[in-house]
Amino acid sequence: MQTTGDNAAGEPMMEINTTPLIDVMLVLIIMLIITIPPQTHAVKLDLPQNTPPTDVVVDPIKNKLVITAAGQVQWNGTPVDLKLLRTYLDVSQQMNPVPELHLQPEPQARYEVVDEVLAVTKRAHVTKMGFVGNESYASF
Repeated sequence: MQTTGDNAAGEPMMEINTTPLIDVMLVLIIMLIITIPPQTHAVKLDLPQNTPPTDVVVDPIKNKLVITAAGQVQWNGTPVDLKLLRTYLDVSQQMNPVPELHLQPEPQARYEVVDEVLAVTKRAHVTKMGFVGNESYASF
């Protein structure tokens, strides 16, 4: 008994040679991929600029930074977030002479908030900084 793939007896092959078909399909796929234009879809956005508000100014002599018991950070009496604080610190470090920074955390202020503020001042390379109001800690 002979198998259909055995061509020794001179019988015709019953299987189709798919190699040329696969080669042609691969070439067509590559040509299709090459002819597809690249996706250059872009969305244009006008992002807000990081400019400090003009109503709060950086004092050229000294600036007071208060951390309240509620976790609020105040720059010269005006509430600020940490990004705006960094902007003010950068502006103050550009001045000549560099103004002093007086840091006054309230006695009930959370240490985590004070630590975050200290980290921001360190990243801003503040050199003239002092802690004020330490006498309020005498009762603790």
